[in-house]
Amino acid sequence: MSEKKNIARAAGVLGAATMLSRIMGMIRDMVVSRLFGAGLYTDAFFAAFQIPNMLRRFFAEGALTSAFVPTFSEWHTTKGEEETRALANVCFTALTIVMAAVTVLGIIFSPQLVHLMFPGFSGNPEKLSVTILLNRLMFPYIFFVSLVALCMGILNTLRHFFTPAISTVFLNISMILSALLLHDRFQVPIVALAVGVLIGGVLQLALQLPVLYRMGFPIRPNFNLNHPALKRITLLMGPSVFGVGVYYLNITVGSILASLLPEGSVSYLYYAQRLFEFPQGIFTVSVAQAVLPSMSRQAAVGDMDALKESLNYGVRLTLFITIPAMVGLMFCATPIFSLLFMGGAFDYAKAQKCGVALLYYSIGLTFVALVRVLVPAFYALKDTKTPVTTAFIAFLLNLLFSLLLMGPMLHGGLALASSLSALGNMLLLLWFLRKKIGRFGGGAITVSALKGIAASVPMAVAVYWIMGLIDWSMAGRRLLKGGVLGGGVLAGIMIFLAASHLLRCDEARDVVALVRKKLLRR
Repeated sequence: MSEKKNIARAAGVLGAATMLSRIMGMIRDMVVSRLFGAGLYTDAFFAAFQIPNMLRRFFAEGALTSAFVPTFSEWHTTKGEEETRALANVCFTALTIVMAAVTVLGIIFSPQLVHLMFPGFSGNPEKLSVTILLNRLMFPYIFFVSLVALCMGILNTLRHFFTPAISTVFLNISMILSALLLHDRFQVPIVALAVGVLIGGVLQLALQLPVLYRMGFPIRPNFNLNHPALKRITLLMGPSVFGVGVYYLNITVGSILASLLPEGSVSYLYYAQRLFEFPQGIFTVSVAQAVLPSMSRQAAVGDMDALKESLNYGVRLTLFITIPAMVGLMFCATPIFSLLFMGGAFDYAKAQKCGVALLYYSIGLTFVALVRVLVPAFYALKDTKTPVTTAFIAFLLNLLFSLLLMGPMLHGGLALASSLSALGNMLLLLWFLRKKIGRFGGGAITVSALKGIAASVPMAVAVYWIMGLIDWSMAGRRLLKGGVLGGGVLAGIMIFLAASHLLRCDEARDVVALVRKKLLRR
C-alpha cells in the first residue's frame, strides 16, 4: 500500500473514531448547558478544568507525542522489537514518576494556580473557592491522560489508530452520567462533573493497556532511566512544549483575559471552542496524527522525497477538509447553539454570544489545522528550534491582538485574536519549512486551496439562504430547527463535493475512493 493510501486510511480510521467521540462531547456539553447554563458555576468548572487540560494539551498530546513518536519510530525501524519494547517500558515508568509528582504539586498549589491564571475571579470569593475545589478534584486527570498519550504514541507507530481515538468517548460518557446522576448529591452540584472527569481518565487508560498487551507491548516497570532514547525524548520535549502547544496557550490566555470580562465570558469561549474543535478533532488532528508516523519513518531512513510527498498530501488533504468546514461554521454558528444548547438555563442571548465567539474562531480553522500538520514535519526532522521561534511570535501576536480587541469586541475579540495569531504562525512555518527542505509542491498546494475556496462559494450561498428560512430565537421547535440545520449542512456538503468534482480536485477523488472501498468491503 502506498504511503498516501496509508495516510488516507489512517486519517479515515481516526476521523471515524474521533467523530463518535466529538458527538459524545457535544452531547456532554448540551447536558452541561441545560443543567448549569453559562454563569458563575460553569465559569468556575471550565476555568478549573482548563488547568489540567492545558497541561494535557501542552505535555501529553503536544510535546510528549511530538517528541516521542519520531524517536520511537526510529527505534522501531532500526533497533528491532525487543529494544523498542524496552524503550516503551522505560518511557512509561519515567512518565509515571514525573506525572505523579506533578499531580501532587498541582493539588497542593491549586489556590496559587487559580489566582495566577484567573485573576478576575478574585473579586468573587464564591467563584474563587469553587474553582479551587474543582481544580483539586480534577488535577489527577493529568496523570492518567499523560499515560494515555504515551500509549497512543506507541499504538499509532504500530499503525493502530482506533483505540486511542475512541478512548475519549469514555471520558464524555463518564461526565454525562455523573452530571445526570450525581448533580443533586453534592452541595455544589457541578462537583459531579469533576468526579466524571476523574473517572473518565481512569477508564481511558484502562482501555489502552489490554490493546498494547495484545500487540506485543505489555507494560512493565523498567527503571533504566539512563536510556539514551529517553534522554533524547526529554531534550526534544522542552522546545516541543511551546512549539506544539502555542495554540492551546493562546486559548488559555483568552480564558485568563475573559475572567476580566462580564460574567459568562469564560463559558461563551469554552462552548464555542468545543464546537470549533469538532471539525478539528475529526479531520485535522486525524490527518496530523496519521502523517506524523509516516514522516518520522521517512526521515529515519533519509528519504526526503517521500517525506515531502507525505507532507504535501497532508497539507492538501487538510485544505480540502477545513476550507468548507470553516465556511460552514461561520454561517451556522448561532443556529447550532440555538438547536443544541437553548433551553433550561441557556437562553437565546447566550446562544448569540457563543455564536459570536464561534464565528471568530472559525476564521482561523484552516490556519490552526495547517499548523498542526506543519509542526510535526519539523520534529520528524529533529528540528525543535524553528517551531519554538514561530510559536513565540504567534504568542506575542495573540497577546497583542487580545489586548487591542477585548475592549471593543469583548469575548469575540479574544476569539478573533486567536485566529489572527494562528495565521501568523502558519505563514512563518511555511516560510521556514520551504527554506529547510526546499520545494515541497507549493504550486499544487496553492491550486488545491484555490479550488477549495471556489467550491465553497456556491456552498456558502446555499447555506446562508437556508439558515435564513426560520427564526432561530424561537424556543423549542427542535424538529424544525434540526431539519433546517441538517438540511443546510447536507446541501452544503453535496454542493461542495459536486463543485469539487467539476473542478477536478484530487483530494475529493481520494476521499470518495476510500469511502467506496470501505462500503464495498463491508
